[in-house]
Amino acid sequence: MSRRHADVVEVRRRDDVPEQFLWRSRLYQVREVLGHWVESGAWWRSAPSSALIEGDDPARSRVAGADTDLVLAPIPASPKWAQRAWGEPAPDVGAAAGPMTLDDGEREYWRVEARAGRSAAPGIYDLCFDWSANRWQLVQVVD
Repeated sequence: MSRRHADVVEVRRRDDVPEQFLWRSRLYQVREVLGHWVESGAWWRSAPSSALIEGDDPARSRVAGADTDLVLAPIPASPKWAQRAWGEPAPDVGAAAGPMTLDDGEREYWRVEARAGRSAAPGIYDLCFDWSANRWQLVQVVD
């Protein structure tokens, strides 16, 4: 049996893997990661994507709920010394900026076996990190 939840939780990670989470004022220690997957949202429904898919001129497309035209602007060329945080050179090519950026509602899920305290029985929990909202949620508990 499983129960669905939408409770905001705090998660501590080690090496990008959930190690502990705080749910309903109880600290749960992750014993094992049973699964990990990423789900993207309906990015194809966004106004910029729809314009590109349908072959419309994205510069003339309207952003849903906005009164301004969608504007594409090139990113200025980076200086020769510029680089990304991980050491790769920054690109010198133009790219879309501003409203063209897509928020696809991507979510990262972790199914973990965890328990609260040493004497508690372990359970299976699904934790979700919502990249759009920048928060963790406990979305399911399996009994």
